[in-house]
Amino acid sequence: MNPLQQLHPHGQSVWLDYIRRQLIASGELSRLIAEDGVRGMTSNPDIFRRAIGESDEYHEQISELIAANADIKTVDLYEALAVADIQASADALRTVYDASGGDDGYVSLEVSPHLADDASGSIDEARRLFATVDRPNVMIKVPGTTAGVEAIETLTADGININSTLLFSVEGYAAIAEAYIRGLQRVKKPHDIASVASFFVSRIDGVVDAALDDDGSEAALALKGRTAIANARVAYQRFQQIFSDDAFAELRQRGARPQRVLWASTSTKSPAYSDVLYVEELIGPDTVNTMPPATLEAFRDHGVVRGDTVCQGVEQARNDLAQLSSFGIDLDRMTDDLQIDGVRKFSDAFDALMKTLDVKRSALLAEQSA
Repeated sequence: MNPLQQLHPHGQSVWLDYIRRQLIASGELSRLIAEDGVRGMTSNPDIFRRAIGESDEYHEQISELIAANADIKTVDLYEALAVADIQASADALRTVYDASGGDDGYVSLEVSPHLADDASGSIDEARRLFATVDRPNVMIKVPGTTAGVEAIETLTADGININSTLLFSVEGYAAIAEAYIRGLQRVKKPHDIASVASFFVSRIDGVVDAALDDDGSEAALALKGRTAIANARVAYQRFQQIFSDDAFAELRQRGARPQRVLWASTSTKSPAYSDVLYVEELIGPDTVNTMPPATLEAFRDHGVVRGDTVCQGVEQARNDLAQLSSFGIDLDRMTDDLQIDGVRKFSDAFDALMKTLDVKRSALLAEQSA
């Protein structure tokens, strides 16, 4: 087994944080599933911006949609393109879904990031997207904001598979996990539902390392590159606690699945760190690591599986986090800001894609009328 395949015996699933039409049409996705053990996919507005906005792979479908309805709204044009890719990806992953009994084989589609603070709007759009994709192995992504907590409980109670995204803090993660359990308690058949909580990793080191550099002391610099992994390990301990408590025990007896922790933002941003750092250090049961293509290829090439590393060094992780305040670093404030910034970045990417599609539509309408 190559290093990617070695993760599954440790209870970790490899998902691909990428989507593109040519990946599916060329058979590359099927190869990744068969040869590298890829067991799911995630997407976000920025991934679709790059896929649709920076290639001609969608030209034919865009032309057909405009020819059928010259007045089609830009957002509806985007949704038709995205849903087609999500459906094709879900179909490619259906064998994984069936073989795993519904534990894996999912592909994620996100509600509009402009709904991040709108619980009712997120609920309505998630319901509509889930019905439109019409695949049992789709997850709808909802940001884990305050409004997202409310939406995720309701959507779980509706029987919709949810990927709660943009989680940065341990407490923010816990709120989502508890909302998932409350939602399951309202469902007659909880065994039909799967969910993940996307906990972002590398962006933590980006902001904390900058603050440690500003301090400049030897003690501060010694903590660089350690906060993101420490934060993730403490979050995983909270996961284990929540899903071993009495609140979930009855649900587990009824076949309910724990909401797995999904490590997101696992590409390494600093050239000073290993390009597989956030994979090697966060291996463990009931987890998913969603990797962009470059990280997946790097781990396949030279990743090392050293056991359930997410369970190792937990006391050191807590000590590392406790030390941050002595350097004037407020991790809670930073994680709050990261979530706000994450919503903004996805909103900006979504808006940029809408503008790109507007340009493409105008050009095609001019061609068709010429």
